[in-house]
Amino acid sequence: MAIAALFCFLGFQYATWISRIPALKTSLDLSAGEVGLLLMVTGAGAAASFPLVTYLMKRLGARRLALLSGLGLVAILLALSVAPNYPVTLVILCADGVAVGCLNVAMNAQGAALEAAHGRTAMTQLHATFSAGSFLAALVSSAMTALTSGIVTHFAAASAVLLLLLACARPRLLPDDAPAKEQAEPTAEQGEGKRRRRMARPTRVMLWLGCTMVFAEVVEGSMNDWSALYLKDVAGASAQVAPLGIAVISVVMVLARLFGDGWRSRWGDAVVVRVGSAVAGIGLALALLVGGVVPALLGFACVGLGVAAVTPCLYVAAAAEGPDALSLVAATGTTGLLVGPALIGFIAQATDLTWGMAVVAASAVIVSLCTTRLQWAPAKASSEGSMKTEVVEEGAM
Repeated sequence: MAIAALFCFLGFQYATWISRIPALKTSLDLSAGEVGLLLMVTGAGAAASFPLVTYLMKRLGARRLALLSGLGLVAILLALSVAPNYPVTLVILCADGVAVGCLNVAMNAQGAALEAAHGRTAMTQLHATFSAGSFLAALVSSAMTALTSGIVTHFAAASAVLLLLLACARPRLLPDDAPAKEQAEPTAEQGEGKRRRRMARPTRVMLWLGCTMVFAEVVEGSMNDWSALYLKDVAGASAQVAPLGIAVISVVMVLARLFGDGWRSRWGDAVVVRVGSAVAGIGLALALLVGGVVPALLGFACVGLGVAAVTPCLYVAAAAEGPDALSLVAATGTTGLLVGPALIGFIAQATDLTWGMAVVAASAVIVSLCTTRLQWAPAKASSEGSMKTEVVEEGAM
C-alpha cells in the first residue's frame, strides 16, 4: 500500500496540471505548438534526469529518492499555479520532468523489489493506482473548473492531497540502505568488474523492450495530455465535460489493471500486450473517423482497456532481465510519456489535432508490431499463484 501510494501520487500530480492545460493555454495565450513545447521541455527534463537518477539511486536509495522527488513535485505544482509568463512556465515544467524521472525510476525499483521479496506479481496492481490517481485528479479538476476558472486554489488543494499521500507512504516503503552500503565500498577487483558491466552495451532484448515502452508511453501520455483539448476544440465538448476524457481513460485502466494479472495467467503476457495495443489503436482510429463527443469517449475507453496491462508487463519483463534493463525501460518509458505528447502538439500545429491523435492510434499499433520481435515464454503459475514471465530474443530458441 505504501508503494501504491507513490504510484497514486505520480498519477494525481501529473493529471492535475495536464487536465488544466486548456486553462494554461488560455491564460498564457498559447498556440498548439507552444503547448507542445511546454510538454517537450518536460520530456527533455525527464531525459536529462537519468544520469542524475543513477547517481541519486546510489547515494540515496529508491526510498529516499522517491520521497524527496515527491516533495519536489508538490513544490513544482504550486509554482506552476503562479507562473507569470511563458518562459517561467517552461523552466518550471522542465524541473517537473526531472522530478518525474526520479520518482518513476524510484517507485518502479520499489515495485520490483517488492516482487522479489514476496515472490508474487504486483506491478499491475501498482500501476492501477497510478491510473486511480489520474482518475481522482480528473474528477477534482472537473469540479474545480465548475467552481472557478483560476488554478491557484485548485493546485493548492491538490498539493494537500499529494502531501497526504507522501505521509502515508513514508513509514512503510521498503528499506534499501543495506544494499547501498554493500555497494559503497567494493574491492578494487569488484569495482573494475562493475565498471565493465556498466560499460557493457544493452542487449537486443533490452533495446526492443525499450522501443516498445517508448511507443506504449506515447499512447498513454498523449491521451492524458490531449484528450481534454480534443474534446473541447475538435469534438465540441463543454469546459465541464472536457476533463472527463481523462476520467474515462483512467477509470477503464484502473478496472483493467485490477484484472490484469488474471489475463496474464490465462493468456500470457504476449497476448495481453499484442491484442491490447491493437484494440487501443483500432478503437481510437474508428473514433476519430466517426467524430463527436460520445465516439471520442468510447475510443478513449478502448485505449484505456487496451494499454492498461502493457506497461506493467514490460516493467515485469525488464525486471526479469536485471536492474540495468529495468533502469533503461523506466528511462525510455518516462521519455516517451513526456516527449511523445509534445510531438503530437507539433503535428497538431502543422495539421490539426485529429491528425495528431491519429499518430497516437498508429503508435498503439507499433507497440503490437514491436513485440513480435520478442518471444514471450508462456506465463507459469508458481506454487504461490504468482506469475513469472521471461522475454527472449526471437530465434534464440
